[in-house]
Amino acid sequence: MGVKVAGVGMIPFTKPGASDDYPVMGEAAARLAIDDAGINYSEIGQVYVGYVYGDSTAGQAALYGIGLTGVPIINVNNNCATGSSALFLARQAVESGMVDCALALGFEQMVPGALGAVFSDRPSPMKRFFKQRKTMQETDRAAPDAAQYFGGAGREYAEQYGTANETFAKISVKARKHAANNPYAVFRNQLTLEEVMQSPHIYGPLTRYQCCPPTCGAAAAVICSDEFAAKHGLNNAISIKGQAMTTDFPSTLEEQSMRKLVGYDMAKAAADAVYEQAGIGPGDIQVCELHDCFTANELLTYEALGLTGEGTAEQFICDGQNTYGGRVVTNPSGGLLSKGHPLGATGLAQCTELVWQLRGDAGARQVPGVRHALQHNLGLGGACVVTLYGND
Repeated sequence: MGVKVAGVGMIPFTKPGASDDYPVMGEAAARLAIDDAGINYSEIGQVYVGYVYGDSTAGQAALYGIGLTGVPIINVNNNCATGSSALFLARQAVESGMVDCALALGFEQMVPGALGAVFSDRPSPMKRFFKQRKTMQETDRAAPDAAQYFGGAGREYAEQYGTANETFAKISVKARKHAANNPYAVFRNQLTLEEVMQSPHIYGPLTRYQCCPPTCGAAAAVICSDEFAAKHGLNNAISIKGQAMTTDFPSTLEEQSMRKLVGYDMAKAAADAVYEQAGIGPGDIQVCELHDCFTANELLTYEALGLTGEGTAEQFICDGQNTYGGRVVTNPSGGLLSKGHPLGATGLAQCTELVWQLRGDAGARQVPGVRHALQHNLGLGGACVVTLYGND
């Protein structure tokens, strides 16, 4: 059964402390997506709501303002891949024929500062990862934990291929340039390469401006069957051509590789599965929203998704193949680095941007001639969702 994205919506992302409370943000994004689809909330058969920092049934709190229809509402938490996990479940529910139409919603109300553990009275789900990381690199108690994972992975790559620190920084320059045209982005001011390089050092090749900020926001997507779209005259719907979700493989924890520890093999396996499902290859992709929580991860992900060959990411960046006029425009929204990273909303914000691109509704960010768009959303611990969208 064919599956389409019938409507999308998101609200402008903000710094912590400047946003509405999560029920207000979530309701606003859901209403935008439902209105964009041109349907009624009562026509939605299931709802999947993603967030990381929130109490149980926060999804109900966000949606009850729209209506009390008795619809099943399932709350999802999968670290930074939470939003796309909700999208995966909604797509699966529609594709299986369980429902004709589903809603995926993601939101996050964050606090300032680096991510940290909420519960100190129980084992961390990252315990295996932290133990493995300690066998491969030193711990810097002054550096945020996530930056040590991805900074270490970037350093490992650079040591193998001789990648310059400036190459990683160029990704931030590109992100800010793209975000300047995105009214939903939290950071729209541009940065020079010198400003990125001179910002405080964090870990490995990473400086402060190469790390995504804590962010508040919400985004949503209405997912439906081809038959539902035809019946309701939803001619603006975008097809999901392929989607795969992976978790960690033995290589993650056994191969003494920081790149594998942060999800390289998960991403590659998911991307390979999606290309096979869709019957196309990475050379057919015109635009990609990928999980650039740190510049190092964007560089690694180019290769994991097959956008450039192994060991060629530096040339790919320096030749401008990752931006307008290049081979594939990556993160036209500004990505997590500049648009922001409200954990539960990120995967659905990526979906929203790509749907706008495929419709030709992205305004000053529009990539010309988009036929296929790729999404990559990653969470340590771990989960990765890759989704391919296309115009029929």
